[in-house]
Amino acid sequence: MITADLVKQLREKTGAGMMDCKKVLTETNGDMEKASELLRERGIAKAAKKSSRIAAEGLVQAYVSDDKKVGAVIEVNAETDFVAKNEEFRTFVDDLVKQVAEKNPANVEDLLAQKYLDTDKSVQEVLTDKIATIGENMSIRRFVRYESEGIVESYIHGDGKIGVLVNFKKGTTEVAKDVCMQIAAARPEYLNEKEVPAERVEKEMEILKAQAMNEGKPAEIAEKMVKGRIGKFYGEICLLDQEFVKDPSIKVSQLLSSKDAEIVSFARIERGEGLEKKEENFAEEVMKQIK
Repeated sequence: MITADLVKQLREKTGAGMMDCKKVLTETNGDMEKASELLRERGIAKAAKKSSRIAAEGLVQAYVSDDKKVGAVIEVNAETDFVAKNEEFRTFVDDLVKQVAEKNPANVEDLLAQKYLDTDKSVQEVLTDKIATIGENMSIRRFVRYESEGIVESYIHGDGKIGVLVNFKKGTTEVAKDVCMQIAAARPEYLNEKEVPAERVEKEMEILKAQAMNEGKPAEIAEKMVKGRIGKFYGEICLLDQEFVKDPSIKVSQLLSSKDAEIVSFARIERGEGLEKKEENFAEEVMKQIK
């Protein structure tokens, strides 16, 4: 049975109309992924459009050492935006990201087990204390840390909404800052075409071919069109293939080449990405209590 909630989810994920969503869900027996692909093949949903519902609150913060050789970016979640603006919470996040950079924990569990700063308490114990003091649940969700033979640069956008960290093999601070802002704005998923998983490319090519054939093109023409269109796909998800936001006449790869700069890796963390905050319906809650 195709429920209204299922139709709503597909609409939010693809941006397609309610009737189109209901139709493809019926055709695919409620399979969300297949329905999304079908919408794209028919040109109804935009390519690579994903759900952008981000509801979790908290803070993303970065730290880079004075010599630019070590850096980290971290996401710490809280229940409300109010806590994200709390000075005690912000100081705690600042301390945590610096600790990640300096003490190099293997993962979040390792970080929680480490001693917090120069105290006798573990990070987990301090986190528990903060929850009790501030009165709201909090969690350390993820972090990325780089050590560089060149330089590490960071950028925080929107008062802790988006954090970017880039490891350069070589390059100047000026170009590094430009690239950080590029990553924040253009949301690349990979550094270059080689990093894109083969199955991701194959799936994209299948969809592009189906789109071309749905436009009435013969199979052999559709194949040629796919080869032309796959470049646009790379230009959206690969940093080096993207148009430079400050000067769209050149690609990021051309910018780096002109500045004799080279990127090893990058990380982009968006607060609450992939999480949905529980929505409380107080009217329903009160009715439940009355019953």
